[in-house]
Amino acid sequence: MRLIQFYTSDKQRAVAIVNSADSVTVLHSVSSVYQLAQLALSNQLSLQQQSLALKSDTTLSYTDIIQQQRLLPPYDHPDDAAHLLITGTGLTHLGSADTRATMHAQTSGKADSELTDTMKMFKLGVEGGKPAAGQQGVQPEWFYKGDGSIVVAPGAALTSPAFALDGGEEPEIAGLYLIGPQGQPYRLGFAIGNEFSDHKTERQNYLYLAHSKLRPCSFGPELLVGELPADIRGHSRIIRNGETVWQKPFVSGEQNMSHSIANLEAHHFKYRQFCRPGDAHVHFFGTATLSFGDGFETQAGDVFEIGAAPFGQPLQNTLAIDNDVSVQVKAL
Repeated sequence: MRLIQFYTSDKQRAVAIVNSADSVTVLHSVSSVYQLAQLALSNQLSLQQQSLALKSDTTLSYTDIIQQQRLLPPYDHPDDAAHLLITGTGLTHLGSADTRATMHAQTSGKADSELTDTMKMFKLGVEGGKPAAGQQGVQPEWFYKGDGSIVVAPGAALTSPAFALDGGEEPEIAGLYLIGPQGQPYRLGFAIGNEFSDHKTERQNYLYLAHSKLRPCSFGPELLVGELPADIRGHSRIIRNGETVWQKPFVSGEQNMSHSIANLEAHHFKYRQFCRPGDAHVHFFGTATLSFGDGFETQAGDVFEIGAAPFGQPLQNTLAIDNDVSVQVKAL
């Protein structure tokens, strides 16, 4: 099952089940996936069961919703964007060290004492990122992106700040979560995403990783309910003036990762501040494929497209550059 959130033609929020590339069925009694998930918890049903229980007789054109730019992110906190936390983990895919090593000018094949912290972290993940059931695995790299205010709807612009050195795509899969009344995290499902970062800033010094991640992001348009396929094959491309100027396949899913999803989740939600009842979380799981790694330079107006068959419609966003607005602190 795949779900979308969107605006109806009369500007009302709605949730629908995706039937096909051109058909969705609206759910009654709920206006957000957040509300749907809360209802499922209250009724002790799975998200899929609750969705089917609220299926209406209203079928709409998915194509119209997309073309009229009425898509919303497939998950948000509809009442308070500050209670949706966007985070992620890096160096989680078996090929991810190659791109990062290029950025940090590090070659493999050296003794552990000679490896950069990046390569050491990657090696730790390969050796201990998929622990046996009941065992604790190695910690992944972790980063914070922002709250729900940085999330851009599918089809909308990803705006790079004026001070940024670069605005580049990161094709990733994200887990979508709700924290239950007792502080229990629940996974609703997964979405394809563009984590969007400033790789030139990160390349200057790996300690600038935190700065490079404080950018907008996008995910969707569809929420894949249930478990993540073990082997995901997708595409990432950049379209300029109607022509594809860069493209590359990418792989994800646990078969292609050095960490298990359970291990990444365990090391995020082990922190009590991430288990606050009522909060929503979107957690990116990393990538191994970047146009930046191929030396490609993005430009304002470029369209990022990221897609993979299990997630339905591809995610598209246009790159925009913000005006130069400086912030000055005033004494009170």
